[in-house]
Amino acid sequence: MKITKIDVFQVSSPDNPVWRPVLCRVYTDKGIYGDGEAAMAYGVASAGAFGMVQELANLVIGMNPLENEVIWQKMYRSTFWGQNGGGVFTAAMSAIDMAVWDIRGKYFNAPLYTLLGGKMRDNLRTYASQLQFGWGDTMKDMLTVDDYVRSAKKAVAEGYDCIKIDFFWYKPEGGRYQEDDQTTLLDPKTLEVVVERVKAVREAVGPYVDIIMENHSLTDAQSAVQLAKAVEPYNIYYFEEPNTPDPHTAQYISEKTNIPIANGERIYTRWQYTKFFEKNTIQVAQPDIGNCGGITEVKKICDLAYIYDVAVQLHACGSPLSTAAALHIEASIPNFIVHEHHIINITPANIRLCKYDYQPVNGKFKVPDLPGLGNELSDYVLKESKKVTIEDNKLAW
Repeated sequence: MKITKIDVFQVSSPDNPVWRPVLCRVYTDKGIYGDGEAAMAYGVASAGAFGMVQELANLVIGMNPLENEVIWQKMYRSTFWGQNGGGVFTAAMSAIDMAVWDIRGKYFNAPLYTLLGGKMRDNLRTYASQLQFGWGDTMKDMLTVDDYVRSAKKAVAEGYDCIKIDFFWYKPEGGRYQEDDQTTLLDPKTLEVVVERVKAVREAVGPYVDIIMENHSLTDAQSAVQLAKAVEPYNIYYFEEPNTPDPHTAQYISEKTNIPIANGERIYTRWQYTKFFEKNTIQVAQPDIGNCGGITEVKKICDLAYIYDVAVQLHACGSPLSTAAALHIEASIPNFIVHEHHIINITPANIRLCKYDYQPVNGKFKVPDLPGLGNELSDYVLKESKKVTIEDNKLAW
């Protein structure tokens, strides 16, 4: 079997202009196709990922999609910029790798979790993610303490026993906190705003709902420690992305707080993760299948984390394709802790990207049982996206 062509898509979302997913479909001479995603739909990297998938697509035309390791190694070693790369480059690798695994599953008529070694659990505990944007099919700015409490209660009423909130995203008067507000040392009034929000949510949901404190790497090491110490009395499940991912400052933060540290959506490949594991600076690893090298690489990262007794919660802020891929891996590894269900996954802008709309029930997710990923791109993506088709192997580095 050989790869014959690859369609690369960039989706525009009129109802959510900042959401610009990059997706691909890999075709073969056996009539089997597979779908993948470069999880760079937000931020300012979507256009770069769209172009990078096209570059790598040129390399793999004519290769056997069943040989995922061979394809991965070619993308990593035969491109000059692949080695120790990150972000846009590894996201493009991820898209093609994900599609290749989808093809493998369809070829063998098996769901992805079977190819990964089997399903260790049928139900995956799931948390409601990013409640600073509310919780519903329309994202809204949460500003007041009552806003945070209302979002948390709504998620818990739907059956979630774990929630995640960035308490330091919006100012009470409106608008985003800026770098000067969040770095060096925090002033008492700013710190008080965060603590009041955390305290109110804890009191609202009670002692048996886990609260993950999201941080999006917006504080630095000093202010992250301040923040962590201030909320320690409220039994935070873990503190996510306390600062710019760096093994040295991560060690400083982890030594200064008793809250477990999570990191990973901006750490790429096993080589970068190893430095964090060796220093025991993170307790929860959060690789993103759509940007750190794909399924081939994420499985290696999960196995490596297991050696160091590090739990895994895959970062999942992409299309339903990435959700399906994450569920398969999390079902098949021993060190799974909880699955992320981002608010974007319950909005129309994301649901319409794929054929199936998988959603958790009472805070638990089932794993798709269809061959491959168990989901595929919708007609909306195929017809309404910007598309480039790659059919020739033009690159020979």
